[in-house]
Amino acid sequence: MSAAITNMALMFGAMQVAKKIPFDDNPEIVVYARLGYVSAQLLCLGVFYYCSIRVKRANDLTVLKYVEPKSPMSQEPGELVTTTHKDYDLADINKAMRGVFMGMLFVGFMHLYMGYTQPLVIQSILPLKNALESKQAQLWVWGKPATGELKRPFKAAPGLFGMQGSAGPQTDKAAIREAEIAGGAAAKKAE
Repeated sequence: MSAAITNMALMFGAMQVAKKIPFDDNPEIVVYARLGYVSAQLLCLGVFYYCSIRVKRANDLTVLKYVEPKSPMSQEPGELVTTTHKDYDLADINKAMRGVFMGMLFVGFMHLYMGYTQPLVIQSILPLKNALESKQAQLWVWGKPATGELKRPFKAAPGLFGMQGSAGPQTDKAAIREAEIAGGAAAKKAE
């Protein structure tokens, strides 16, 4: 079963549980929900922080070249990216941590400004599940080898019904060579 369908099922289950919690009758329950939410977010950040420590300690300076695709509407070739495994992983971890912070801002707005309490319960479960199942956690927490879906650069996750949203990074030699040639031509035009 795909991760998106599992997340949807988990979200709907958490919504049903959150509806049954008597937040209005007992204000103490809201405090526990807030503590649970903050604890879950700290655990998410802790997982990614641990991954970043492991990445820095491993110091894998293997060169990684890939072509980052442009938007589907653009006719231009993708942009060539040359980095190392260490820098790629750290950038991916930073992106995941920004996602956790954005989620916290959104839930904070929903809870503190709009007065909804159910998102505290739902968002205590999903981000933690996603952090523990992330590709970085699989590599650095669970110790899985960087092969298949865990090979860098990571492919975009399929959508809800298994459809690939946008083309992922291209790693074949022909695409890299084409991007190098296009990049060299663009540099000559700029001079």
